[in-house]
Amino acid sequence: MPFEVFDKRMTPLAKAPSVTIQKRGVISLNKAAHDLIDNTETVELLYDRDRQIMALRATDDSSPHAYAVRSGSRRGPGQAIVSATAFTAHYGIDTTATRRWKPFVEDDMLCVDLTQEGTVITGNRTKTTAPTDPAEPKDAAADDNPTEVPADDDPDHP
Repeated sequence: MPFEVFDKRMTPLAKAPSVTIQKRGVISLNKAAHDLIDNTETVELLYDRDRQIMALRATDDSSPHAYAVRSGSRRGPGQAIVSATAFTAHYGIDTTATRRWKPFVEDDMLCVDLTQEGTVITGNRTKTTAPTDPAEPKDAAADDNPTEVPADDDPDHP
């Protein structure tokens, strides 16, 4: 197996808050970011079109616009996940690559400035494997067309 260069972008600092929007429109918060909204179990998703800022606001589950915040870790507190496929599709938020941002708090909401590029995240699951036949071109296994998810495919929100 060939050597690979360690990319520090793959490992966010545990204490620094980060928000990631994954390719399928799933929003994940690390523990530090979830702490900024008091580890809420439900959120409302908001978007400021003029400033292109996305926000998560803590709410209770009786809100008609509430989205469940699920745990992304079976080992206790850690990553928190919100299914937001319909939200990202509705506002045209780019999900062609998984990206991470440093969030900020404004009016008790966890905010992400989408005018900022964000750090593109790649992981082992997105890497292509080398072809078994050395005569094959190396990029033959790559698939540049991500699977599209319908905007209404959001199990946590009707």
